[in-house]
Amino acid sequence: MEAKDIKAVYFVGAGGIGMSALVRYFIHRGLIVAGYDKTPSDLTRRLEKEGALIHYEENVDLIPHACKDKEHCLVVYTPAIPAEHQELCYFRENGFEIQKRAQVLGTLTRQMKGLCVAGTHGKTTTSSMCAHIMHQSHLDCNAFLGGITKNYGTNYIVSDSEYVVIEADEFDRSFHWLSPWMTVITSTDPDHLDIYGTKEAYLESFRHYTELIQPGGALIIHRDLEMKEHLQDGVKRYDYSLNEGDFHAENIKIENGEITFDFISPVENVLNVQLGQPIPINIENGIAAMAMAQLNGCTAEELRYGMQTYGGVDRRFDFKIKTDKLVFLSDYAHHPKEIYQSARSIRELYKDRHITAIFQPHLYTRTRDFYQDFADALSQLDEVILTEIYPARELPIEGVTSQLIYDRLAPGVKKQLINKDDVLSFIKSRSFDVLIVLGAGDLDNQVPQMAKVLQSNKN
Repeated sequence: MEAKDIKAVYFVGAGGIGMSALVRYFIHRGLIVAGYDKTPSDLTRRLEKEGALIHYEENVDLIPHACKDKEHCLVVYTPAIPAEHQELCYFRENGFEIQKRAQVLGTLTRQMKGLCVAGTHGKTTTSSMCAHIMHQSHLDCNAFLGGITKNYGTNYIVSDSEYVVIEADEFDRSFHWLSPWMTVITSTDPDHLDIYGTKEAYLESFRHYTELIQPGGALIIHRDLEMKEHLQDGVKRYDYSLNEGDFHAENIKIENGEITFDFISPVENVLNVQLGQPIPINIENGIAAMAMAQLNGCTAEELRYGMQTYGGVDRRFDFKIKTDKLVFLSDYAHHPKEIYQSARSIRELYKDRHITAIFQPHLYTRTRDFYQDFADALSQLDEVILTEIYPARELPIEGVTSQLIYDRLAPGVKKQLINKDDVLSFIKSRSFDVLIVLGAGDLDNQVPQMAKVLQSNKN
């Protein structure tokens, strides 16, 4: 289907964080946009206000008439949707043009210069940092992000720029549809083994991704990764890390709730960079984001201003209460390495305080594969509260429960297993010093209520 022929776009799974950015893109283009999602959310309600026609019942009869014209309607779906979904089956059986979300993003990387960020973790923060730096610079950019930015209140940035910043998702090998101009690879700790099967297959998927970088572009890769890249002729390679590599930091200062450092670069060093979201892990994310922005022409002053004014992303080390007596935040961390980094950062910020985590494990397969790693990461904290596993797209696996993690927490860590539905009453019954909610499941939906309870307890 040619772009000029598309008059309507229908999304199966419209409310996903990645899908919703594309919903906004096609609304902005003036097309009829409709779709299905399983449940209403703040995000789907905002999409409806912006012009999307969304329903929440799996029912072919609810598909708008304009989206039943196969000559002019593009159907976009997410791999999280079951293959037997009634509406998806209807579109397949009737010969519609059906594309994965990543295929659509891939088309955009061939129409614009795609600045992509891949990796097991760090994608959303690094891509949103890069997008903010670029958007406020003389270059500007479009962006499709995996989180709602605090700076813009959206996961989609639109402009007339030739650049598009994209979060490159390795789930279901989605990033193989992209043709990056430049890409950062932040990490390759094995994940999604329900899809890949083995660590070797996971690493091979990233190696193949590096083949897709366009000649004249660049790979910016963390120097500690266990993977081999395979670059086309004409693709430049740079490495980065916290304190080594082509791009790194020097003179790091963490004091009085602020973080500053010098950005060391083969292009131009940028001194006295201040992190607008002062979290230790964001130094390394910031180095990667600044590297990609600088290689495309952002000036030292634009880099410095972009980092200083970066406000963060919802659910990524997201502070809800921050006082001398109480700190409460949520973090999307759901892989052991992410939890390790999150726990290390919060311990570095609050060295002498009692830190409690409420963790909702995400996926039975991930828990089965990494329960010991989860326990090791969480054992950096003083107290761990575990809820039941959030299943997402999976059915239960016999013998796989949160108890696997609970039993392996280090001696000395105070611990408890509770039901998700009892979290609010648990918080009401306790006082906390530093409290963090971890995970990618639905426990985060209760965070606003938790904050209210904690505020009332404090008062």
